[in-house]
Amino acid sequence: MLKTYAIDYTIRPQHNHIVTTHFTDDPVEVENLLMHLLVSRAHIGEIRRHGAPLVGHQYDRMLKIAAERIASAMLLESLALDSSAVKDRFGLAI
Repeated sequence: MLKTYAIDYTIRPQHNHIVTTHFTDDPVEVENLLMHLLVSRAHIGEIRRHGAPLVGHQYDRMLKIAAERIASAMLLESLALDSSAVKDRFGLAI
């Protein structure tokens, strides 16, 4: 059966051209994987949902959510804030 989400990515794209695809049905797992890929500076290719590529605003929204979660976690740790303070001060929520 076709998984809901598929993400194509390349780890260390400057040295590697092998594209890996991760399949999952869990949207939280997608966010976590995108966060990991952003932090590791991997090349994120295509994100598909139900076999159709996400384009434009949908694609950007998935990456924006992952980037905001990374920024929130960094602010929480670096400034020793709680999540409500990060949301109030920076408009970011975990």
